Amino acid sequence: MKLHRLELEAFGPFLERQTVDFDAFDAHGLFLIAGRTGAGKSSILDGICYALYGTAPRYDGSDRGLRSDHAAPHEPTEARLEFTAGGTRWRIARTPEYERPKARGEGMTPAKASVLLEERVGGEWTGRATKAREVGDLLDEIVGLNRDQFQQVILLAQNRFAEFLLARNDDRQALLRTLFGSRRYEEYEQAFEKRRRASHEAMMTDAATLDALLIQAETILVEEDLVGAEADVEPPSAAGRLAAIERALPRATYRVDESVRRREEAEVAHDAALAAYGALSAQRKLQEERLAVRATYAALEQRETIVAADRVVLARARAAEAVRAPIEAARSARAAATAAGQAETVARSAWIAAGEENAEAPALRSLVDMLGGELAVAAHAAEAERTLPALLAARDEMDRLVAASEAALATLAAAHAERETRLAALEPQLAHARAAAPALIPAREAVAAARARLAAGREAADHARRVVEAERTHADALAAAGEATAVVRRLLQRRLDGYAGELAATLVDGEPCVVCGASEHPSPAAPNDEPVTDDAVATAEASAASAAAVAEAASARARDARAAHHEASARAGGVAVDELEAAVAAAESTLNAAIDAEAVVVGLEAAIADVRSAGVTAAAEREALTAGLTGVIEERAAAQQHEASAREAVAHARGEHASVAMRIDWMTRRRDLARALAEAAEESARRGAAAVDAEASRDEQIAAGVFAGVEDATLALLDEPRQVRLAAEIRAHEIALSTQRERLRVLETDLAGVPDEPIDLAPAAAAADAARDTRNTAVRSAARHAEVAGQLERAASRAALAHADSAGRAAEHDLIAGLANAVAGRTDSRMDLETFVLAAELEEIAAAANLRLDAMSSGRYRLRHTDVVGARRVASGLGLEILDAYTGQARTPQSLSGGETFLASLALALGLAEVVTARAGGVRLDTLFIDEGFGSLDADTLELAMRTLDELRQGGRTVGVISHVEAMKEQLPAQLLVEATPRGPSVVRAAALVG
Repeated sequence: MKLHRLELEAFGPFLERQTVDFDAFDAHGLFLIAGRTGAGKSSILDGICYALYGTAPRYDGSDRGLRSDHAAPHEPTEARLEFTAGGTRWRIARTPEYERPKARGEGMTPAKASVLLEERVGGEWTGRATKAREVGDLLDEIVGLNRDQFQQVILLAQNRFAEFLLARNDDRQALLRTLFGSRRYEEYEQAFEKRRRASHEAMMTDAATLDALLIQAETILVEEDLVGAEADVEPPSAAGRLAAIERALPRATYRVDESVRRREEAEVAHDAALAAYGALSAQRKLQEERLAVRATYAALEQRETIVAADRVVLARARAAEAVRAPIEAARSARAAATAAGQAETVARSAWIAAGEENAEAPALRSLVDMLGGELAVAAHAAEAERTLPALLAARDEMDRLVAASEAALATLAAAHAERETRLAALEPQLAHARAAAPALIPAREAVAAARARLAAGREAADHARRVVEAERTHADALAAAGEATAVVRRLLQRRLDGYAGELAATLVDGEPCVVCGASEHPSPAAPNDEPVTDDAVATAEASAASAAAVAEAASARARDARAAHHEASARAGGVAVDELEAAVAAAESTLNAAIDAEAVVVGLEAAIADVRSAGVTAAAEREALTAGLTGVIEERAAAQQHEASAREAVAHARGEHASVAMRIDWMTRRRDLARALAEAAEESARRGAAAVDAEASRDEQIAAGVFAGVEDATLALLDEPRQVRLAAEIRAHEIALSTQRERLRVLETDLAGVPDEPIDLAPAAAAADAARDTRNTAVRSAARHAEVAGQLERAASRAALAHADSAGRAAEHDLIAGLANAVAGRTDSRMDLETFVLAAELEEIAAAANLRLDAMSSGRYRLRHTDVVGARRVASGLGLEILDAYTGQARTPQSLSGGETFLASLALALGLAEVVTARAGGVRLDTLFIDEGFGSLDADTLELAMRTLDELRQGGRTVGVISHVEAMKEQLPAQLLVEATPRGPSVVRAAALVG
């Protein structure tokens, strides 16, 4: 992977777009990124990482803080990177989320984060993805490295440089797991542990099941008295208990056979007694039925007279059905004629009461037609009468509008003259104010810059106090760590001194010494009064390690405090706080004067704009008033003419009445009464004729039948439900009489010679009940014995199967548990499977790192992987130690000095980069960055480190180094300078690019 071009805008310390052309350093291979502390050197690496992965190394995976504090709300933040991977050129642009002004209204609104990935195709950029997830998936394929791998092999960030070297076993394991994707081995361990637990639970379940089955079978033996004489001694094991149960099975089977034999004998006796009782019961039932049938037949014969009368009534009703329709039609027609005559009488009374003369239907019809014509003519005049008040009101309103419009026009003319006078006074004042007003924007920028420097100065003062406190704490922690280490040394020395006494305490006269072999012990050493135990040494070592960790943490805090102080001082420009406060006061005074002057200008401009706007509005109003006045005058003339026409039509139409509406009401009432009387008279005549015709037809049809008259036929009529019910009763009686007669004949024949007195069933019933009780007892006994034998056989079978399964499960559990413990590291080595795999990778990393560490340390130091088990059996396997050729002893990485730690970390980081690159499929690394750390090296060691970096250029690789060491500026002519401008934002420029 090769980087070509980086562009940053409103990003970190950069405000305006800054461009870094990495291709310009190809000829040199090694270049320096230089600048004062806090200028923004590391922000270049932040921009590279943010463009690719959306996060920056110094911000713990977040994009907060990346946006420049110098940026105005409307200025967007962007990081754009061009690079080549796999022979293809790509460009990615990314912006974080930030607050921008709303497009409409006041206030701020979030601008969403965005990303664009483009590919160079045929000399043109072609978009490939715009969604964060899609871009991330494509970059995984294109770059071949995830974010953590990228920061370990390409972007060696300042705050993570020595992390891998000084990490504890667990922290180093987490980092290697991320880089080499070994989490699957942890998943293997979890899967094995899950299987082990499941196997153990299954084994315990099998044992519990077997014991429950054995208890169940033994309970049956005791409750059913099937225990043999050998059960006096309790079986020693599950197998013995199972054998005792199986020996009881034949006894249970014999008892079942005897019970079945007794049940069969009882069933035969029960069947015979039941048959005898059934025969007597049947004969007794026939006797009872004969007596009941005799009584029912006699009652039916007595009711025959009533049924004969019902037959006559039903026959007359069926004959009357033929004349039902004419009788009902005549009745309905006569009722309708009566109602129509009554309606005619009411209508005629209303007509005469209204003062009209009596008249017949034809004359009334002529009157209705005449009144309808007159009403149609009067309706038009009534409408004119209703609208006449509105016409008068409209004429008065038009008169008022004409007067108001003429007054408004006069007012507008006076206001126009006043505006012209005011404009003549305001325009010279505005010209003078504009000429005298100072520049507002530069004054605001000056205040913002002064306030930022003042805040930085106050921050620097706070950090100066924290530096003193942090260094004092560091010194105290170093002293405590030294004291804790001295305690460990004293304890170890005391223990060595007391070993002879401990050994002497074990000597026995006549037995050889384990050291010299002598059997005589004339002068054994005396043991110490206070021997040093392993726990005491372990406790002291733990205290020493804890004190060392506290000292290291205090050292880190002191370094952070000094760095924060330097950074704040740089932003303050090295000026004292009181001077910065005076500068802020002066800038604010200038700004206030500019604001006041600007307010005067804005006020005058607003006043002139208001006068001119009022003039435009008044002109439009005057034009509208003039046009409206003309229209109102024309409408008033037309309304006066319409009013005169309406008055003439109303006077002609109302006649002798007070109004046209009153005359229309009078004609309407007269027309409605005449129409109602005419319609009632016509309906009465029609209904009377229809009634006469219906009665003549009824009488003719009755005379042709069997009835004496209308009354006789009407009395014979029955409704249909009553006819159906009467016919059903007659039919039911006839069927019942016939049925009972035949049943009585059959019973008399079957019981010929049998007396009427019922047979006594009690003796036979008692015999049947006794036989049933005997049978039920035998059946229950046989079922119980069969159930017990079945339960015992099933329990014995299940117990035998469970016993066999339990043995197999135990063997399987032993195998699974052994594998799970080995994979999880629960062995003497304390190394799990994932650690074992990562340890092999760590050995390769150490071997690759030693190729450079050997040269940079002049052969003194080498890195070595160690899997020694830690104190108190803490998990290990990923340890690193330093072999010191001067002493021949191994040291912890924490014992190295600051410069030695940097060299070892650099060598280890480069070795890690080579191994990770190989594991990532041979990704080619054409660009590499190293951030700071060279300031801790002396001149000779720096020279060795520079030679190592120079070797990295081989194969066309470009290496960027961030440092403020002066010696490196002299050795590296190719430089990228990051400088803070007087106004605050930083700029980037290439310098000293000579061959």
